[in-house]
Amino acid sequence: MADSFWLAEPSPTLPSQLLSGRPDVEIVGGGITGVSAALTLARSGKRVRLHEARAIASGASGRNGGFALRGGAMSYDSAREWLGEDQAAEFWRQTEAYVDRMGELGGDAFRRTGSLRLAGDDERDELLAEYEALRDDGFAAEWRDELPPPLAGRFPGALFHPNDAVLQPARLVRRLAVAAAEAGVEIREHRRVEELDALEAETIVVATDGYPSGLLGELEGLIIPTRGQMVATEPLPERLFPLPHYGRHGLDYWHQDPDGRLIVGGFRDADMAAEFTATEETTPRIQAALDGFVEALLGRRPEIEHRWSGVFGLVPDLLPVVGPVPGREGLWIAGGYSGHGNVLGLMCGDLVAKAIGGDSHPLLAAFAPARLVA
Repeated sequence: MADSFWLAEPSPTLPSQLLSGRPDVEIVGGGITGVSAALTLARSGKRVRLHEARAIASGASGRNGGFALRGGAMSYDSAREWLGEDQAAEFWRQTEAYVDRMGELGGDAFRRTGSLRLAGDDERDELLAEYEALRDDGFAAEWRDELPPPLAGRFPGALFHPNDAVLQPARLVRRLAVAAAEAGVEIREHRRVEELDALEAETIVVATDGYPSGLLGELEGLIIPTRGQMVATEPLPERLFPLPHYGRHGLDYWHQDPDGRLIVGGFRDADMAAEFTATEETTPRIQAALDGFVEALLGRRPEIEHRWSGVFGLVPDLLPVVGPVPGREGLWIAGGYSGHGNVLGLMCGDLVAKAIGGDSHPLLAAFAPARLVA
C-alpha cells in the first residue's frame, strides 16, 4: 500500500541506446524536467546521456497529484506585482502553451478537464482578485458562486480554469523517456551520480528538483525539500470530482481517476515542520487528516488502496530556478517548482535545453539561479 498509485502501472521497456564516445550533455534526474530536456537536446542534434538514481519517474514525477495547471505557484495578480504585467502575462502564456504540448505528447496519460480552485472562507476576495486580473489580461477564466454537492456550503466560491488538465504523471514521463531514447538519448537508470567529476560531458544539467543532489555547491539546500502525502481510494460508484480541485492555497487537492478512485493529497499543515524533508514516507498525523477529509467529502470512509509521499522543491519567491549555476562553468539547473512541477517541469526542461543551445527565453532572467545567492 505504501507506494504511489501512479507507479503501480507497469513501466515500458526503454530502447537500448549506448553512446559511443563522450556525450555533449549529461543530465542528472529522470523526472519530467530531465526527460524533457533530454528530448529537446537530442532532437537538436546533441549527444545526451541521462542518469537516474532509481527508475524513470520514480521521484516527484511519479508521486504527485496528477494536475496539469497553467501558471506558477504564486497567484496571477501577485505575479503581475512581482514580475511586472508583461512578464507575468508571458509566464502564464508559456505555461498554457506547455499544457497544450503535454496534451500532444501525452496521449492517454492526459485528459483536458479544466480545474477548479476553491475559495475557503478567508480566500474569496483574494481569489476574486486573481480572477479579475486574469480576465483583464485576456486569459480564459470563470467565476463560480454556486457549486454542486458536496462542495456547496463548504466553499463560498471557486475559480474555474477551463484549459487545465489531469494526468497519469508516471505514464506521461515514461512515454517521454521512450521518445527521448528513440531520439538517441542514452538513459542510465539505477545509477546515482555522487560527484560531478564522475561525468564526462562539458555541459551538465541537474534536474532533481527537491531531491538533494550534492552537486550544486552553494545552491544546495536553497531549493527546500518539501514532502507531500497522498492517498487513493478504491473505485467509487459516484462521479463527483472528474477534474482537479484544490483549496486552501493549494494545501488540499483531489480528483477522481477514470475508474472512479478518489485521489487526495495535502494537509501538509497538519504537521508542517515535519514535512520539510527529503524522506519519502507517510506519517500517521497527515494520513489521518487525509482519511478524515475523504470521509467528510463522501459521508463515509471508503477503503484506501494506496498511501504514498513525494518530495518537491520549495523556493521562497515561488519562482522556478533555471539557468547556469553561479561559479561553475558548464553546470546548469532546472527545478524549484514549489509544487507545480508537472507543467513547469516540462516547460523548464525544454527551456534549459534551448538555452544550452544558445536560444535563451527572456523568462529565464526571472528564473536565474544567481538570485538565490546574491
